[in-house]
Amino acid sequence: MLVFAASDKGGTGRSVTSANLAYHRALDGDDVCYLDFDFGSPTAAAVFDLPDVLSEAEGRGLHSYLKGKTGEPLRVDVWSRTEHPVLRSRPGGSGRLVLLPGDRTGGEFVTDEENLHRCVDLVLRLKREFDVIIVDLSAGRSYAMDLALAATSPRGGLGRLKTRWLVYHRWTRQHVMAAAELVYGKQGIVQAGVAMGHDTDALSASIRFVRAAVPNLDSPMWSQVSAAQYAWMRQCDTQLEEIAAARGIGKTRVLSSIPLEPVLQWQERLITDEDVHDRRIANVETWQKMGELAQRLTEDKHWGQL
Repeated sequence: MLVFAASDKGGTGRSVTSANLAYHRALDGDDVCYLDFDFGSPTAAAVFDLPDVLSEAEGRGLHSYLKGKTGEPLRVDVWSRTEHPVLRSRPGGSGRLVLLPGDRTGGEFVTDEENLHRCVDLVLRLKREFDVIIVDLSAGRSYAMDLALAATSPRGGLGRLKTRWLVYHRWTRQHVMAAAELVYGKQGIVQAGVAMGHDTDALSASIRFVRAAVPNLDSPMWSQVSAAQYAWMRQCDTQLEEIAAARGIGKTRVLSSIPLEPVLQWQERLITDEDVHDRRIANVETWQKMGELAQRLTEDKHWGQL
């Protein structure tokens, strides 16, 4: 399965949630490959606690590969290279977890046919090795997104692969409106994809939304706020649901809602079982929702007719 992670803008939790998604799929036994296509600001290496990779990827990352400056992009085995103390011991029964990092100083670039052919060739080769390929795209309508849409079009070479799109947004009015525009706007994913040969219904059916940093108003975290604040927050939550539904990204289009998590507010990192049950620094609801997202990714009942 080929999964594209997109977002309306930066700061949505796209990369950190996608990395946690990859981690959970690997824990469940899948061989997972994570491609950092965030050309402007690749951050996956940091999320996986691979600080040395940021310098190693210079001239060897995905940016350099797509531009033909290196024959093969750098591959990093997360289990063996991470500096995260919990991840160093690969759990029994887990699958491979491999990162193909981006170049730290790569930057956005206009893609052409050569870039497209390199992208298609790489994904087809990876498909023979991995069960799940997650591609973390740059925020907004980027060149990375255009490359992904072109590659998965009927004439792009990846049109027959089972492809899914996850669009991340924070639970605020601005982000909800921007996420809807990113997908359904005049310059959005659907219209751009159709112009490249995608079928409207098929492309729309392959897109689901992931809400990030969503406050759970029934949790103890919010029990100390005043009655007036709590009532106002409830009202805001209701209004947001109405705005989302009116723009076609209501609950039926949401794959999962990731709770507001203090650990992720301070550090963009993987949430481990030890963080929840041993160290007790992360909330169990976060762990459960990350697992839910990973499970629903491949359950057809959450994807309409797919």
